[in-house]
Amino acid sequence: MTQVKPAPGGRMLTVLRVHLPSEIPIVGCEITPYVLLRRPDGGIFTDDVSEASPVDGYFMRYKWYRIQSDRRAAVCSVHPTEQATLQCIGCLKSKIPVAKSYHCSAKCFCDAWQHHRVLHERAISALNENGTEEEELFGRFGSGSSSSGIISAALSGSTPNLSQSSGFNNGPTPVYPTGTEKSSGETWFEVGRSRTYTATADDIGHVLRFECAVVDLETRGTVRAPTSVMTSRVIPAPTPTPRRLIPVNAADAMGHFDLDSRASSFGTFTVLSYNILADTYATSDTYSYCPTWALSWAYRRQNLLREIIGYHADIICLQEVQNNHFEEFFAPELDKHGYQALYKKRTTEIYAGTPQAIDGCATFFRRDRFSHVKKYEVEFNKAAQSLTDAIIPAAQKKLALTRLVKDNIALIAVLEAKFGNHGTENPSKRQLLCVANTHINIHHDLKDVKLWQIHTLLKGLEKIAVSADIPMLVCGDFNSIPGSTSHGLLAMGKVDQLHPDLAVDPLGILRPLSKLTHQLPLVSAYSSFARMASVGYDSDHQRRRMDPTTNEPLFTNCTRDFTGTIDYIFYTADSLTVESLLELLDEDSLRKDTALPSPEWSSDHIALLAEFRCTPRVRR
Repeated sequence: MTQVKPAPGGRMLTVLRVHLPSEIPIVGCEITPYVLLRRPDGGIFTDDVSEASPVDGYFMRYKWYRIQSDRRAAVCSVHPTEQATLQCIGCLKSKIPVAKSYHCSAKCFCDAWQHHRVLHERAISALNENGTEEEELFGRFGSGSSSSGIISAALSGSTPNLSQSSGFNNGPTPVYPTGTEKSSGETWFEVGRSRTYTATADDIGHVLRFECAVVDLETRGTVRAPTSVMTSRVIPAPTPTPRRLIPVNAADAMGHFDLDSRASSFGTFTVLSYNILADTYATSDTYSYCPTWALSWAYRRQNLLREIIGYHADIICLQEVQNNHFEEFFAPELDKHGYQALYKKRTTEIYAGTPQAIDGCATFFRRDRFSHVKKYEVEFNKAAQSLTDAIIPAAQKKLALTRLVKDNIALIAVLEAKFGNHGTENPSKRQLLCVANTHINIHHDLKDVKLWQIHTLLKGLEKIAVSADIPMLVCGDFNSIPGSTSHGLLAMGKVDQLHPDLAVDPLGILRPLSKLTHQLPLVSAYSSFARMASVGYDSDHQRRRMDPTTNEPLFTNCTRDFTGTIDYIFYTADSLTVESLLELLDEDSLRKDTALPSPEWSSDHIALLAEFRCTPRVRR
């Protein structure tokens, strides 16, 4: 080590502490160690100190190593923190990525079989029909997901033939030494020279070591021995069982198809609605059953993006999108895939957190399919202020606003289709579409507020409908179960005036009850599964995942504390027809012992997706 001159007073830049946000690194997820430093003047900070911006003549040098053992074990595809003990030969015959074939026990394999066999069916079908390659079959996310766990290794422990490194930027030096050290059957490979590191497929099954050292700018020597920390073994990113798009139109019942290989046909379009679970709410206290690494935003954002992109939707309505994550991640990433973005964050009258972490609704649409015509923003807080000014006595206004002001919003976009008006009465007429994206108040004891917010939104949409002959979609997390007055107002256009929910109205905002109506012919898209005329495996399978009394899915939100349906895609049935729907999940799909979120599914909600066709409006 080079001798260096100490700073005045004997102090210099010092590393106080280094730790990792998660001990388990996942392929494709960036690792950013926490490095606590002390300045020569005694100040404590965590910012990086680069060679270009030294502090009192010192800067930080970082290195990452992969510790590769002569003995290597495969990783279970279901429980990626466990070592695999058996392998599904059917996966190898079907040319499924080999990492998906590993299981830690016979019980693990049996429990996973119901959804695991879908991989076999899809792979065989794709190879028979068009020879689709496995990386296309299971989707891609950069080079990270396609190579996620694609290794070739026997369970006997032989050294695997690993795929080539992904194109992640793990430092300024493009090529590293073949090996830096070998002892006790371990070889250390230098794999990165920056503070952050993104694990690649080459790292699967190996331990990583992060090393940082203070360097004297003048002598280029390290001040003292480097500080280091080691991870556990790198695991492949778990991937959920692919969900198929199921035709609900009887004429298309035999036209079984997959999302991976299908784009919307001429005259049809697809809409996705998904509450992605904002990072600020994804805490270990709330979701203690989910592994910490699977709750980290670094992992969840990649898994969510991979899932969202894999649906190939023409329109995407997301809820619980944090402001900083929209600006820094979703908008730029989806832009690369041809989507234009609209965003409305929640209001902040009662929000007490970091401004950048407040969430909202984001709507994306494919530029080659739609163009943006107009945007409306609904702030229920403003509507609450107007309501209290109009009907609440002055002495009660503060109490009324406390009940009504919840920061909820809705984002309404008017789009124009670029794919023409094929099959309609007037092909030359512009084909407009109105898409509402909302997140309604969550509090279960404020049923009057939920109903009032939904009624306010519907009245706004009625005004748009009067001004233009336009099909409508109303998507989002309504925090209202089937059978509630809120669901009834959306689906039936009115409420049952004897419904017990209406007894909760301390401010009288729902009176008179006769006003709780709307004229939009809205129908829940997923109720189409209950009306399927076809008979077969797909139709029977989906009907079993529906509630026969409400014609809605058994659940769209699944946690340890609550399982039920609160997310919907509603459409105007006089101008749109449902062609197909994304298949629903059941307990087998979620793996029986797991609620959401999980390593496979990164939100506590499931995504809903429907394909629609514009139809001539029925004249009355």
